[in-house]
Amino acid sequence: MGRKYIFTNKKESKKGIMSAVLGIIALVSLFLAVYETFRNQGQALVKYGVAALFALLFALAGIVLGIMSKMEEDRFYLFSYLGIILNLLAIAGIGFIIYAGVYGI
Repeated sequence: MGRKYIFTNKKESKKGIMSAVLGIIALVSLFLAVYETFRNQGQALVKYGVAALFALLFALAGIVLGIMSKMEEDRFYLFSYLGIILNLLAIAGIGFIIYAGVYGI
């Protein structure tokens, strides 16, 4: 039983890593804004809305970086996919918050 080794010079894309980091930041800040609003008996302060706005901006930038990193050749794409998924989740969360606010869920 011989072992087979494959040596490669592929690396993770820095844009993909940054996309994943932005996705984590966006999700955490969105979660904290919702949690603090819940603790405040549903009264959303302006600073929580600003946090959600920045989460949206981070998520949009993260999606762009994730797509750009996916287009690079000879790279590993784990963080690219992870960043795209996390940022899409953040945007979906913001969309749900807006939907719930408009229709009173």
